[in-house]
Amino acid sequence: MAEKSKVLVIGVTGLIGKFVVEASAKSGHPTFAFVEPLSTPSDAAKTNFVQGFRRLGVYVVLGDINVPHTLVNVMRQVDVVISTVETSPDDQYKIAAAILTAGNIKRFLPSVFGSDVDRAHAVEPARTFYAAYYTDIHRLLEEEGIPYTYVCCNFLVGWHRSTLVQPRARAASRERIVILGDGNAKVVFNREDDIGTYTIKAMDDPRTLNKILYIRPPGNTYSMNDLVSLWERKTGKTLERVYVPEEQVLKKIRDVKSPDDLVWAISHSIFVKGDQTNFQIEPPYGVEASELYPNVKYSTVDEYLNQFV
Repeated sequence: MAEKSKVLVIGVTGLIGKFVVEASAKSGHPTFAFVEPLSTPSDAAKTNFVQGFRRLGVYVVLGDINVPHTLVNVMRQVDVVISTVETSPDDQYKIAAAILTAGNIKRFLPSVFGSDVDRAHAVEPARTFYAAYYTDIHRLLEEEGIPYTYVCCNFLVGWHRSTLVQPRARAASRERIVILGDGNAKVVFNREDDIGTYTIKAMDDPRTLNKILYIRPPGNTYSMNDLVSLWERKTGKTLERVYVPEEQVLKKIRDVKSPDDLVWAISHSIFVKGDQTNFQIEPPYGVEASELYPNVKYSTVDEYLNQFV
């Protein structure tokens, strides 16, 4: 049996990182979690992460991403680097520079989780944000010849599905729902642990080398109208649907202050323009996760919503 790839995950305390670490460890890969040193003895959340990882047999490496030799030293012990950092885009370049210095990494999965921004119809300030956080790192890896896989995981269930994508809501409404545009754009919702599973499946798969892995399973692809109808069937209640026309969404983007303008601009791209699903996945540059790994049992929107009824 071939030896399993050794994996380094950077940015493990964010929205996706811990799920990638857990999926890697549970799949039997020697797994390294790069964690910034605890800032205070009372940093309970980070301490809990570290303890949980160690119980899974994960090698916890305390280090600073701004100290190049720290990254290089641990990279020389692994085969694959996965970044789930959620901070400055400069951190992506620091990781890429360390990969070039280490010289042994077989695959890099940068922190571009989300939508395929190269196929987005984004308005400002989302257009500039996408370029800084996603497009520029794509170009760098291609220019430097760093083997890569990009993971487009679309929406995270923990953020959106439990509230039917209502800002500042704590639970799914049983009375009124606000829908951007006409509500017909198809959007993809995925559980974070499923994203971790697919990421680890793809990280050293030759079929995903220098390609985009789109996590777009059919059971998680819904328009907002379809999602609300599903919720109505589950609750037995009819919701008031308040539609916000595109012109009003664009005006909102112009009128609100940062960072709310970015949130509205990204929402416009996804819910009005349908940028998560309005293109075909073409084999030369991308593959779809549920087709590539049909044996993975992912959680569907229908199943997930049952816990909130």
